Amino acid sequence: MKFCTTRTPKKAAFSPMEVIIKGMAPDGGLFMPESIPVLSQTELNDFIKLPYPKLAAEILHKYFDCFSMAELTADAEAAYGFENFPTVPLDLCVVEPRLFMLELWHGPTCAFKDMALQMMPRMLSRALSKQRKKRLALVAAATSGDTGKAAMEGFRDVPGTKIKVYYPHNGVSPIQRLQMATQAGENVSVSAIRGNFDDAQSAVKEMFARKDVQKMLARGNAFLTSANSINFARLAPQIVYYVYAYVRMLRSHAITMGETVDVVVPSGNFGNVLSAYFAKRMGVPFGRLIVASNKNRVLADFFRTGVYDCNRAFYHTTSPSMDILRSSNLERLLYLVAGPERTARWMKDLAQTGRFCVSADVLSRLQAEFCGIWVDEPEVADTIRRTFREDGYLIDTHTAVGVAAFRQYSERPQASRRILVASTASPFKFPRDVLTAILGDAPQDDFEAAQTLAAISGRPIPRALRDLRERPVRFTNVVDREEMADDLADYLRD
Repeated sequence: MKFCTTRTPKKAAFSPMEVIIKGMAPDGGLFMPESIPVLSQTELNDFIKLPYPKLAAEILHKYFDCFSMAELTADAEAAYGFENFPTVPLDLCVVEPRLFMLELWHGPTCAFKDMALQMMPRMLSRALSKQRKKRLALVAAATSGDTGKAAMEGFRDVPGTKIKVYYPHNGVSPIQRLQMATQAGENVSVSAIRGNFDDAQSAVKEMFARKDVQKMLARGNAFLTSANSINFARLAPQIVYYVYAYVRMLRSHAITMGETVDVVVPSGNFGNVLSAYFAKRMGVPFGRLIVASNKNRVLADFFRTGVYDCNRAFYHTTSPSMDILRSSNLERLLYLVAGPERTARWMKDLAQTGRFCVSADVLSRLQAEFCGIWVDEPEVADTIRRTFREDGYLIDTHTAVGVAAFRQYSERPQASRRILVASTASPFKFPRDVLTAILGDAPQDDFEAAQTLAAISGRPIPRALRDLRERPVRFTNVVDREEMADDLADYLRD
């Protein structure tokens, strides 16, 4: 498999190992495979019998054929084994006759990012070893709450790497902040920035092209790469769990082979729902992909109007990991639908004016497969309460955006299929908001709220969160956006 970029109309020229190591394309765009491999119905049938690590190796090998099946299987078995996922890598629960919840938060940080970020560092380490890279891989990542912790956990003490994470100061939940601030590992660091996630993400992307940053890296015998889903190696493992979800539904006889399933994904940066789209393009019989947004509804508005406009109010919501206005992975979708020339033009418009508008033909193609729905804060709370009281099922604030979108979509006449909702985080990561939604009030302390939530739900607090308060805080640094490059340089010199 060769890779191209989303902005340059040239023949695919990048190897899978270059994609993993570089993270971001040299023209400022994102790497894309030259073609999307297609699964046969026979393969889907064969996948029904496979354990998750073996399925992961099968799917990832179609994109990263620089690794052998044996190498990918070994990495997947280590990534998704008992140490990181003490119960199961993921689970599928039937909540209502048509509603299937894909639980993606059983890993070490209790969020869906673990599914990719336990695999990606192993792939990067293997690629560095194969290419005999003697330079240090400096991983830079922006996070709206979950990627940062999952990335640091995944890269913790991985040889030949250091990782630096930036998150919005006062823009994540107390538990998310503590998860990052107490992270163990000799090669990890995190700083808060005065600004929102979009500020952090744009600054990290800019550092890949800055000459002063490149000189700093050269002095430290290092190179910059990314753990965000701008790196295709971060995105690809997410495709796996959508393939798995479909074959798991087949295994349980909830559907028959070829039956179409609609998918709802709570989305901020668009990587998770794009992964479902990749699975669909590979041949998994998914129908409509419902992009569920919170009050920061830029994606919902885009799929309705074709206008992507970041020039709007930014809201801090109870689903902070989705508080995003610039969704990086939308660029990959635009490339698939409209090609590199128009994508490059739209991305230039976005950088210069904060908005772009797609043509009518492109909007028509997008609306044939995607539907954007947004959910306000009262509806998020009502959905948590209703799902717990009526279905006996506990969900977090981000998953509630997805379930609320499912309920809105289900009222439409054409919505008659079974629907898969991506459940992206444990409710115990946001215990005060979840408890307030159910009872109308909650203790101010997150850990007291978690204990109360465990008591009323009968569900245990995940192991990864239980002892969080007892861990020593290691990182308290706060910087301005303009100071991030210097902060990165200081970390590299340490």
